[in-house]
Amino acid sequence: MRLLVNKIAIALSSLTAILGLIFLGWILITLILKGSTALSPYIFTHDLVNNGIRNLLWGQFVLAGLASAIGIPVGLLAGIYLQEYGNHTRYADFIRDLSDVMMSAPSIVIGTFIYAIIVIPVGHTNGWAGIAALFVMMLPIVVRTTDDMLSLVPTELREAGIAIGAPKYHVIFHIILKAAKVGIMTGLILAFARIVGETAPLLYTSGSTIYMETSLSQTFPSMTVSIYNLATMPDEKLVALAWAAALILTIAVLALNLIGRFLIKDRRL
Repeated sequence: MRLLVNKIAIALSSLTAILGLIFLGWILITLILKGSTALSPYIFTHDLVNNGIRNLLWGQFVLAGLASAIGIPVGLLAGIYLQEYGNHTRYADFIRDLSDVMMSAPSIVIGTFIYAIIVIPVGHTNGWAGIAALFVMMLPIVVRTTDDMLSLVPTELREAGIAIGAPKYHVIFHIILKAAKVGIMTGLILAFARIVGETAPLLYTSGSTIYMETSLSQTFPSMTVSIYNLATMPDEKLVALAWAAALILTIAVLALNLIGRFLIKDRRL
């Protein structure tokens, strides 16, 4: 009976994995077929006002990059505190529960919240509001990933570091983090991949513009928002440009994942 149940479970697991791969392949093939029609060197050297996506690439990765530059250090330090200093105090457990709630919060709710506290007082959408929205989305993922990965590090490693007289911060940064770096790095990559492809929170915060913009205090170009806008246009050329932008964004996220895995592949402890 157990062997039969085991075989059924394996068959169902394999079937769902195959179904997932089929849908993933379907999406990728559709993106390639429709997006490649508008791909050309021209779109990388011109802004949206001239039927290019240069300003959109710039805006999307500036927003995601600055959000990550703020969110990753803050999230790492918060995760380290929860696991290495907070232990299982009520305060630490409250932060963990809050992180879980924030991770499950719809992105549009986060965008609306940032809209209320930043965009409305300023009077218009701006890059800083977009960065704040992506930061709020990224922070709980980094916190929980760091906390969970550090909890898997054997206690013996901590005790060994303390036994040789190393201070606690040295044990954390040179022993514990190195032991958990593979899991933490994977979590950071997933967190960045999530925010770089977000649309809903940027609709209310950064908005998007057809021109190149360098000031974060103004409405800032966003690839995901522009894809949404272009896809609803009656002009077939603009719709094709939206497919091309979606394909490029997908390739960029996939490349980041592959690069991250390659960097940590041969550095496991």
